[in-house]
Amino acid sequence: MFLPSLVVFDLDDTLLDHKAAERAALADLRDAHDGLRRHALEHVQETYHACNAPLWADFAAGTITSSDLKRRRWTDTLVALECADLEADAASADYLARYGCHWRWAEGARDAYLAVAAEYPVAILTNGFSAQQRGKLARFPDLEAAAVAVVISDEVDVMKPDPRVFEHVHREAQSALEVALAPADILYVGDSLRSDVRGGVGAGWRVAWKDGNLEVAPDGVEVFSDWAELLRLLEI
Repeated sequence: MFLPSLVVFDLDDTLLDHKAAERAALADLRDAHDGLRRHALEHVQETYHACNAPLWADFAAGTITSSDLKRRRWTDTLVALECADLEADAASADYLARYGCHWRWAEGARDAYLAVAAEYPVAILTNGFSAQQRGKLARFPDLEAAAVAVVISDEVDVMKPDPRVFEHVHREAQSALEVALAPADILYVGDSLRSDVRGGVGAGWRVAWKDGNLEVAPDGVEVFSDWAELLRLLEI
């Protein structure tokens, strides 16, 4: 593998365990409300995902606002679950508060991130709402302290996999490092095929796909499941 001049990391489900935090927050919310408690947690989670995913697509397309997304994903979820004892705005606020209580590093991610940062310039590129993503950075100060740039989609009004958000990171990193970087000098580390892998490849970056599928990985994309594999690829 080539050795990059910059390593950029995704945040959710790469460095931090978003899926576990989401599931724990949904479990807390379910247990707190009778209208949700009568459903199995798996059904609550599946329904939430089914309602949430298309709204994120609409948000990325600019047809709804972040406030619309936060409210409508719960309006739709509560209707689908026939839960009448909880209002959407209250559910949204309750969920986000509980979600924040369960933020954790992904297993092995902190040590690997700091090991990479000791050898290479690193940056962070993440989709998500500014308040939640900034909250995570504040909770885990090692993330931002080690990074030459942090870009949150909500703050630049464009989301992965749009190449413009990758270009934004590219510009910020070049400015911070005071060196010229070609897109192929940058390695992006992420877990999502659509947002991270296809987005990174589309921007001309190299990509390391965490927990990826070799059978569908685009040519040139490195696939790894253990952080030690990434460190070996980077000769750390």
